[in-house]
Amino acid sequence: MRSHLAAIPELCVLWIAMAQIAGQEDREKTTALKDLLSRIDLDELMKKDEPPFTFPKTLEEFEYAFNEYGQLRHVKTGEPFVFNAREDLHRWNQKRYEALGEIITQYVYELLEKKCNMTKAILPMDATEDEATTFIYLSPDALSNPSKLLVLIQGSGVVRAGQWARRLIINQDLDSGTQIPFITRAVEEGYGVMVLNPNENYLEVDKPAVFSPLPSPTEPSDEPAEKRERKDDKEGKKRENFTRSTGTHKREQRPNRFPLGENGSSEEHVLYVWDHFVSRAAAKNVFIVAHSYGGLSFVELMNQREMQVKNRACAVALTDSAHNIWLQETSKGTQDWMQQHCCNWVSSPEPLDTLLDPMLPDCPRVSAGTERHELTSWTSFNSIFRFFTAILEAKEDEEVVENSNIVTTRSSSLKNKHQDL
Repeated sequence: MRSHLAAIPELCVLWIAMAQIAGQEDREKTTALKDLLSRIDLDELMKKDEPPFTFPKTLEEFEYAFNEYGQLRHVKTGEPFVFNAREDLHRWNQKRYEALGEIITQYVYELLEKKCNMTKAILPMDATEDEATTFIYLSPDALSNPSKLLVLIQGSGVVRAGQWARRLIINQDLDSGTQIPFITRAVEEGYGVMVLNPNENYLEVDKPAVFSPLPSPTEPSDEPAEKRERKDDKEGKKRENFTRSTGTHKREQRPNRFPLGENGSSEEHVLYVWDHFVSRAAAKNVFIVAHSYGGLSFVELMNQREMQVKNRACAVALTDSAHNIWLQETSKGTQDWMQQHCCNWVSSPEPLDTLLDPMLPDCPRVSAGTERHELTSWTSFNSIFRFFTAILEAKEDEEVVENSNIVTTRSSSLKNKHQDL
């Protein structure tokens, strides 16, 4: 018995030594495997099995068309757009979606020009022939309408002038995904209209004549396009928060990317359009609809042009706005003004227009009647125009009272003077 007990320590030492040897062998195998994987270009392996990235240039060639309800459907099957057209070809499906997206952008431009009778205004206004430019859209009376002007500002990402969300255009319909219903109703109610284009702000020199959105530095290149679009606004908020907290400049400097004059970011674009178009418009009352990152750009405009905005803007409708009055360091005067003149329709499970608890001391928050961020502009469409009408009527009533008081004061003054004489 004692001999067996005496052998136990020796066995323990042997087991420990064997375990260490095995562990060392496993680590060596793991290191060798990592080294092998590091030498393999997975992208190149994927490309070998992919068809070429050659896609149709028109909706007709894609065999898709918008039906009478504004829904995108396959011309032969009548089915909605299918993202995974080819199984296990992730990159190819993504590139196909992006190619269709570019066609959709041009299609919306055509609708703005032909259906809405809008024209392009080139930015910068003093651009030379060889200078990169961007543009906005103006209704015929955008600068001359003496009464009302509506300014539309979209969120961040791949969307361009006239769009709220590309995926809504492709997967739902034109009404929910474009700004055309806002434009049409505004014109019917006597507004001039300006459609901004805050995401077309960089030129990529290695892609001739292609204007590219500003992506997140952490955005994986192989992420599905539809999923990536859902992240655009969230990433925009993170980038702005980082900018504010670190004091860095808003523009991202990237190789082969050059900002378009004074329109190198959404904030700069909104400021430029205000200085060169909105401030020069004849309209007595300016109304603004700003979605997501567009709300942040509007608040930045107030930081830069506070008194001008207060004097010209009658009401501002925000939809799931990404602004933050603390991080953007807005003044107390701006916050007070927003309380009276702004309303933010946010994604929420509550019924439409339900008043929600305030998160910051800026503008009232109400439910947009949907939990989908990209749908908030469309679901609050009617509420926004009712809000504009109510604010304008209240303003006009105040002006009537003020004018009445002025007339009464003047007549009393004249009567007193007459009595003195």
